[in-house]
Amino acid sequence: MAGAAAIAALAAIAGQLNGPDMAERLEVRAAEAIAEVGGAPVKAHFYSSRGLPSRHPLLTGGEGLDEGLRDRVAKAVAAVPGVGGLRWSDGTALAESAAPPVDPLHCEEDVAALLNARTIRFEESSARIDAASQDLIGEVAAALRPCLGSIIAIIGHTDSSGPEPGNLRLSRQRAEAVRAALVRRGIPDDGLRARGVGASEPVPGLDPADPANRRIEFSVVATMPIRPTPVDTPGPR
Repeated sequence: MAGAAAIAALAAIAGQLNGPDMAERLEVRAAEAIAEVGGAPVKAHFYSSRGLPSRHPLLTGGEGLDEGLRDRVAKAVAAVPGVGGLRWSDGTALAESAAPPVDPLHCEEDVAALLNARTIRFEESSARIDAASQDLIGEVAAALRPCLGSIIAIIGHTDSSGPEPGNLRLSRQRAEAVRAALVRRGIPDDGLRARGVGASEPVPGLDPADPANRRIEFSVVATMPIRPTPVDTPGPR
């Protein structure tokens, strides 16, 4: 329990540290998108009303623009990878992403190809990721980045050595550790789900006690990328 609490605390701290960097990157990319469609002086603010970093921007400065340009600006910002639903400061609309659909299964396949050749390793009987696996974690993050918006499950497995309650706990802690490592590398935490299954799902054809069952797998939970849903339409202000 103490280990699980520590992992959760580290994940929360990592999210807080990474959040401002995420918001700054999205603001830069959103400003570029706005400029490309001639939307100055609109600005996209990636912070909530409580001052917390957010993937859901507030657009300001569009009060004097016609509805057609406002629509183009909103869709340009919504198409920036990593951006969630957005709203105008005068409350007229949420934009729907204009980005073309991406098949998230490609991300699952790309990650599986990486992990077929190498394994994310941990220190013995620990959820601490081995230093030699840090580069692999970075490659996994890069493979997931094109499919931001999909919900990705991170599943921890163990072999059957040791009591199953301990295996379940360790597998969950390891999945949470990988989730935290991916968040530190810029993958939004709201698209990642971590769970542990202990020794209940061994690799087909392997003895449950085989150490090769100690692994991390990724799967797509949402079969289509999540796109912001319009709750309003542009209209009189």
